[in-house]
Amino acid sequence: MTLTEPACRAVVFDLDGTLIDSAPDIVAAVNRMLDEIGREPLSVASVERLIGNGSRVLMEGVFAELGVTADDRLLERALQSYLAFYEAAPAVKTKLFPHVRQDLGTLGDCGLRLGICTNKTHRLAQRVLRELRLDRWFEVVLGADAVANRKPHAGHLLAVISAMRLETSEVIYVGDSAVDQQCARDAGVRFCAVNWGIGTADEDAQRIARLADINNLTGSGPR
Repeated sequence: MTLTEPACRAVVFDLDGTLIDSAPDIVAAVNRMLDEIGREPLSVASVERLIGNGSRVLMEGVFAELGVTADDRLLERALQSYLAFYEAAPAVKTKLFPHVRQDLGTLGDCGLRLGICTNKTHRLAQRVLRELRLDRWFEVVLGADAVANRKPHAGHLLAVISAMRLETSEVIYVGDSAVDQQCARDAGVRFCAVNWGIGTADEDAQRIARLADINNLTGSGPR
């Protein structure tokens, strides 16, 4: 049984690290925020390790990386500053990973329905998809602030699946991180990891070298 057969009707994707390399724009916004509060900039590698759990967790990680104990007031100030800088330029240096546009077209042409489950804020996710001309492929997009509980909570992915009017057995979730993998596992959804991005998914996770390879996967059920 392949994913193009009725048992699997849709693919839901993580966004950052899976479809897009957003690190350059995120790092730029982080360092503009740090400059604003009088702190030294962080390296791209330092910030990249912190991406994937949402903006607030990113801010917490940034201050931990600096060795700074940040209270709620400083965290909130930093978060609002970062978001303002990022929202002003969320897709200047952001790039698609290789073959993503072509492969999304291939999956769509095969009749698979596509969705997004991302810890990016909902508005930013929609804007980035629109600016990168990817939005037409996805019937449902839910960012972290559009649900009661964000990834790795299973409810985030389940909300996307519910909005698509599907059952968990009909969906595969594709991501790059341990956060994505845990979310899928707890939701009872089959998981597949890409060979790029943060790459923190378990070594035993089913992996693909291109998104189009999803069409070659067989079987069903959680992984």
